[in-house]
Amino acid sequence: MFVVNVEGAIYRDGKWLMIKRSEKEEHAAGCLSMVGGKCDLEGVSTDILERTLKREIFEEVGIEVEDLTYVNSSSFVTDKGTHVIDIVFLCQHITGEPYVKSMEEVGEVMWMTTEDIMVYEDAPSYLKDNVTLAANKLILTR
Repeated sequence: MFVVNVEGAIYRDGKWLMIKRSEKEEHAAGCLSMVGGKCDLEGVSTDILERTLKREIFEEVGIEVEDLTYVNSSSFVTDKGTHVIDIVFLCQHITGEPYVKSMEEVGEVMWMTTEDIMVYEDAPSYLKDNVTLAANKLILTR
C-alpha cells in the first residue's frame, strides 16, 4: 500500500507559489514545498488527482486553480516508512490571493523565482527537480 500525493506548481508574474511546511507536519516539517496533499479514499471516482489538488490548494492557501497539466511523478519513503507516490501538476492561478489558511499544514506562503528556490537553504533536492521540470513544461505550454 502507498499514499498518493499531488502537488501544484503554480506560476504567476515570474514566480512560483511556495509554502514553508508547518513544523507540525509528519513529513518534511519546516521545509520549502509546493502546495498539495494526499488523495482520500473515494471508492469508484473520476479525476481524483485533479479534484484532490484543487481541494488541497484551496484548503491550505485559499486560492483556486485550473488547467492542470501533468509535470512528473516520483516515489519516496517517509522517515516513518510510509511509501508515497507524488504527482506534480502545473496549475493556472485563477482567483484569490494566497495566505496561510491551514496553520496545521502551512507555516508561511511566499512567491519565489526559480533562482530563489535553487539557492534556498531548506529547499529539498526533489523540490528543485520538480520546479525545473515544471519550468520546462511551462515554456512548452506558452
